Amino acid sequence: MKNGVIAGKTVVELGSMIAAPYGAHLLNQLGADVIKIEPPTGDTTRKLVRGGPSGSFVAFNRGKRSLCLDMMSEAGSDAFRTLVARADIVLHNLSPSAARKLGVTFAGCNTINPDIIFCHIKGYGAGPLQEQVASNPIAEAATGVMYYNRPDGRPARLGPSYHDQFAGCYAAIAILAALQSDRSEERRNIEIGLYETGLHIAARDLMGVQLKSQLLGRPEQEPSAEFSIPGYGAYETQDGRWIYLVMLTDDHWRKFGTATGLSPDPELATLRQRRARRQDVEQIVGALVAGFEFDMLVEKLIAAGVGHTEVLPLDRVLDAPQARAGEKLSDFDFAGYRFQTPELPLGPLLCDVAASLPPPLLGEHSTQIMQELGFSVDRIAEVVHQGAAVEADLAAPLWAKPRKGKAVR
Repeated sequence: MKNGVIAGKTVVELGSMIAAPYGAHLLNQLGADVIKIEPPTGDTTRKLVRGGPSGSFVAFNRGKRSLCLDMMSEAGSDAFRTLVARADIVLHNLSPSAARKLGVTFAGCNTINPDIIFCHIKGYGAGPLQEQVASNPIAEAATGVMYYNRPDGRPARLGPSYHDQFAGCYAAIAILAALQSDRSEERRNIEIGLYETGLHIAARDLMGVQLKSQLLGRPEQEPSAEFSIPGYGAYETQDGRWIYLVMLTDDHWRKFGTATGLSPDPELATLRQRRARRQDVEQIVGALVAGFEFDMLVEKLIAAGVGHTEVLPLDRVLDAPQARAGEKLSDFDFAGYRFQTPELPLGPLLCDVAASLPPPLLGEHSTQIMQELGFSVDRIAEVVHQGAAVEADLAAPLWAKPRKGKAVR
């Protein structure tokens, strides 16, 4: 039995890719038993890397139980309805049309279980686009994030699917709030739009452009904080390493000057002055950083109290002493490979780490869960034989091995 602040709660997840699986991951880490219902083909992220699970799947599905059902079949649909009757929460990110087709709607689930908390993460909330499908890059493009992110002159997505993860966070927050509410239908029927999530994330920048439009008489948006504040950003040291500097205030600027031996210049003393001479400041900071080897510069920045960090590639992030201090990382084996995963940084609110490792194989818990639902041995065998439920193939390799002489990238 898990512990954690919502131990004893059962979440039925019908999720693919990131948003719903991430929200269910958070609830799992807080102690909920998450039953991940997957179609016979599995979650899309099970097949994204050399025919096997991607990093997203391994990171955000650990600790869940996998029930593999063909919900278009009568037996698969029956298993789903039986599960909903005993569950506390349903969380999914199916398209609106797919949800209706499979009967995964609030009305349908509420009829089965009048106390169910139902959360649908969808592309768009109420409005003319509410039936449309959206993805993380669509949310970035539609809410202003992508317009100014142009590494090659062309608007591009940020990279990580932060909007998906924010939507999952908002879903988890809403579900936790609903668990504490009066359980009215209105509060149990939760809808999270990926587009609306993007609007909320962009609130600071949307307010900023409105403010500048009124102050300056024209819309003006800085691409990011480091572009609006010269000296705030990444710079290369003499030995080819990159350091990121925090340069928000005049005091930060003075401390940086002390650390690097920069003589005070009264014409660059204030942020307004430095912004007016942005190009000069960038050249000054870049030249100063380039004059030091990384370790020597870090020593001087620490002594002067300058905020900074090394810009690290992913393969070095978990080697940092700060990452390894305390109980922040967990090790586990999955399909013959070793993984080390960061934990949700909520300390005693979480369940035991051992109860959340590793992620499940497709259909790994199909038989176990159907037994818990009261299905007889003969009935389970029949359902599996019909293809309405799938059991895991424990011997099947998950990833295609690289050919001899070929490096895996």
